[in-house]
Amino acid sequence: MNAIIRNVLLVFAALLPIVNPLGMAPIFAEMTLGYDTSIRRTVAMRVAVNGVVLLVASLFIGSYILQFFGISLAAVQVGGGLVVTVAGWQILNRPGEQNDGQLQAPPSRERILSQAFYPLTMPLTVGPGSIAVALTLGSNIHEERHLQLIVSALAAVIGILLIGITIFLCYRFADKLQRLFGPLGSSIVIRLSAFILVCIGIQIMFNGLKDFYDMLHAVAN
Repeated sequence: MNAIIRNVLLVFAALLPIVNPLGMAPIFAEMTLGYDTSIRRTVAMRVAVNGVVLLVASLFIGSYILQFFGISLAAVQVGGGLVVTVAGWQILNRPGEQNDGQLQAPPSRERILSQAFYPLTMPLTVGPGSIAVALTLGSNIHEERHLQLIVSALAAVIGILLIGITIFLCYRFADKLQRLFGPLGSSIVIRLSAFILVCIGIQIMFNGLKDFYDMLHAVAN
């Protein structure tokens, strides 16, 4: 039991700072501004479920998928980091509510729900950084055998489920957080979160490029 709890906390602690649902909550609130409360709740649930599925899939079969397509983790970092950077840059330069004069009519329910996976789940919530961590955790699990493998896999799934619950709670009550900050405070938090997202994307790309350089340097020597 102690081993399961320890592994659950390890997975949760490894993923939570990268997924960062509390930091992404203001961006979620801004991107769903004007939506009905029930729609926001549904989108928050879908993002949480999508995030759990992505992380579990990355944990158990992600490395095999990359091997099948001949894709290195460095390529995932470079490509994914670019997507995160672009998404953060778009949010950073999006005109604020005070510049719009009035809010535009919200899109249809179908269009709102279609955004639950892209961009709200991937790459804003579960991006290449989270997937890379899940792949690393999965590679460690695959090295274990028999009962220890089952225990580690169960603990990893529980840890990811806790991440999903955290995502749902943060996004579900993102509108209350937005009201707490007020219009000016929300705008500042959103811009700061978007800037941090751009920096995270650049860092992920840098890590991927560094891995490519290390591989080329090893081949050259």
